[in-house]
Amino acid sequence: MPGDAFLDGVRARARASRRRIAFPETADPRVQAAIRTLSAEGIVEPVAVLDPARPETHAAIRSLGVAVVDPASDARRERVAADLYRRRAAKGLTEAQAGELGRDPLYFGDDLVLHGEVDGCVAGAVHTTADVLRAALWLIGPAPQMATVSSAFYMVCSAFRGSATEVLTFTDCAVIPEPTPAQLADIAISAAEDRRRIVGDEPIIAMLSFSTKGSAEHPSVSRVREAVDVIRHRQPKLVVDGELQPDAALITSIGVRKAPGSDAAGRANVLVFPSLDAGNIAYKLVERLAGAAAVGPILQGLAKPCSDLSRGASTDDIINVAAITALQAEHVAR
Repeated sequence: MPGDAFLDGVRARARASRRRIAFPETADPRVQAAIRTLSAEGIVEPVAVLDPARPETHAAIRSLGVAVVDPASDARRERVAADLYRRRAAKGLTEAQAGELGRDPLYFGDDLVLHGEVDGCVAGAVHTTADVLRAALWLIGPAPQMATVSSAFYMVCSAFRGSATEVLTFTDCAVIPEPTPAQLADIAISAAEDRRRIVGDEPIIAMLSFSTKGSAEHPSVSRVREAVDVIRHRQPKLVVDGELQPDAALITSIGVRKAPGSDAAGRANVLVFPSLDAGNIAYKLVERLAGAAAVGPILQGLAKPCSDLSRGASTDDIINVAAITALQAEHVAR
């Protein structure tokens, strides 16, 4: 598989980091299998959060030989409720509602992240992306100087501009439907920071459009151009350019012709899409038609890592996202 070498490297680096990761969906057999492998191979130190609504699963989870917490009996459930009420009362959350959420495994797991008792949380095999995002935003919130939480897929592609397999960052493919210029800038900066942590190389950012350097005019093109200006103002050392069409962003000969003098054209490894439509469609087409391995979605822009899974995730997908979460957490620890 095209992603094997990349993912083997991610797992090895996570193993060296040895981070504690919470799993709040332990009633799911895929999650139980992932916890077993993650523990046995030392990729992360799993912390299994029991589901009070599924007591019939507790014995199997306790037999995994990892740290286990039970929101129904753990005194920290009161802390979870207090944290939620403090943060959300002004938005209409009542004390009674906060108390109920204090027993919810997803909120309990994210509160462990908030207080540094684990390094990250992985969920989404059972919960929707909206559920996972809501819990993370209510308890963790965006990183400093970052107003937007977004997502990225790491697309492991067969060689197309040399002899080596390539890993491309596609962002945002799961969260922000119609990003503003400021949100596009946040998305690009978050993706660049996470690429350094996860892939380990220097990000080269292409802000994508159906236009390249003035070949067309449209409000969506203007938003991309404005986002480039915002990024250059906020992060002047980042290599970024736009607006660029995908062929100009990825293929050197085309980039030289369409965007002469561009630092990013023909070299991009971070592709920032102008809308969720474009990003989501693109990653699925590349995955299905080009046979790329799509790793993600990986949430980015949070103060501490709380990762989302597809509800169709396999056990291997859960293991890989847990390893990536550990690499995100290593940066926070530093």
